[in-house]
Amino acid sequence: MLRFFDLERIDAKKRDVVVRNKDFDEIYEVFKVAKAGEQADRCIQCGDPYCHNGCPLHNLVPHWLKATASNDLEFAFDLSNETSPFPEVMGRICPHDRLCEGSCTLNDGHGAITIGSVETFISEEGFKKGLKPKFAEVKVGKKVAIVGAGPAGLSAATFLLREGVDVEIFDKQSRAGGLLTYGIPGFKLDKHVIARRVKLLKEAGAVFHQNVEIGKDKTFEELTENFDAVFIGVGAVKGRKSGLNDDDAPNAHLAMEFLVDIQKKIFDESRTENIEVKEKNVVVIGGGDTAMDCVRTSLREKAKSVKCLYRRDAHNMPGSRKEYINAKEEGVEFEFYVSPKSLVTNDKGKIIAVEMVKTKLGEADVSGRQKVEEIAGSNYNVDADVVIFALGFDTIEYPFFASNGIETDKWGGVLVDENYQTTKPGIYAGGDCHRGADLVVTAVRDGREAAKAMVKSFS
Repeated sequence: MLRFFDLERIDAKKRDVVVRNKDFDEIYEVFKVAKAGEQADRCIQCGDPYCHNGCPLHNLVPHWLKATASNDLEFAFDLSNETSPFPEVMGRICPHDRLCEGSCTLNDGHGAITIGSVETFISEEGFKKGLKPKFAEVKVGKKVAIVGAGPAGLSAATFLLREGVDVEIFDKQSRAGGLLTYGIPGFKLDKHVIARRVKLLKEAGAVFHQNVEIGKDKTFEELTENFDAVFIGVGAVKGRKSGLNDDDAPNAHLAMEFLVDIQKKIFDESRTENIEVKEKNVVVIGGGDTAMDCVRTSLREKAKSVKCLYRRDAHNMPGSRKEYINAKEEGVEFEFYVSPKSLVTNDKGKIIAVEMVKTKLGEADVSGRQKVEEIAGSNYNVDADVVIFALGFDTIEYPFFASNGIETDKWGGVLVDENYQTTKPGIYAGGDCHRGADLVVTAVRDGREAAKAMVKSFS
């Protein structure tokens, strides 16, 4: 260990831009054994590991880095799976620069350990060697229904199965995974990675009910009657409208509608939107990771041009820095310090341009973030054949919440106590449906902690 003086930080190699823009395959290569060992060997094994504290899951990062550097793959594999339900996913999609790597002691001057890439390597190399995560072999005689097969739901299922609790998962989509399957493009997360984890859960005894929407195909009351507990992990999938005129035009779309539609196209599943951007001028409004997913997907769908419009600058973008860099490399055009004012439509009601106004940053608000101010008289138009709004997501208040005494806050988020139990005893919730749109890793943590609370309540 402590070889940070001898070895510099090396990121995982990316596929060439010209090649990767032609498909939806992952752009990052998995570390080879020697490279993973070298990068792990840079760790200084802090007494108070900031990487561990910076991770919402409190992963045992220094420990599995040391095991990797010592070529003890099985121990590293077990450690990485101890606190995380699917480290091979989190190693790919977490904004490491803002979490574990951003907290790394070496980040100031020497370059943080490439924690995410090593995390991915451990799982992929482990699976290649035949290693599998461990689940309880003895059942405890309790069963939990999980509503939603997204990150929170799959996490809860994982940790319940580890304790011998039977789980059945009810999900409205054709495939399990939620946004991991339908919302995050394949160039960031190959879909076989999710399918492999789902298969492992099935082998451990999980029962999946796909194409089953609770409240429509099956009542929530059936779950409360037939299971010892219920976990709600339905996410926050209601896209935010722009509030502009004509934002319901046929060529205006919400980000998740677009991403899900394209993924269903790739899966060759039935589509409801049938959004096509080939040979069109695409404008994406927003600056987070979802916006980056939209612009990069549009490029792969052979759009004529792709522009991302954001009201602040690159430094203030809420998403991961690496996703912005990848988008720029791939040919996305960015316009900063601009805000949409209106949508320009033709006589057929289709958008042909977006009227923008230039902005500047003014005084800081109570949170310390500078407010956006419009510059009078700076309006101009941006041509557009397709407009995609990536402005965040809100929760959905399902009818079965109120009818079952499940209370929500003023934003529609499900209220839970310190044990993730809702206002209805025996009903738990976590992830975005509780806290609002947030990171996958926080949804995963909620699922894990709720599972622990449920197990404790059974004893």
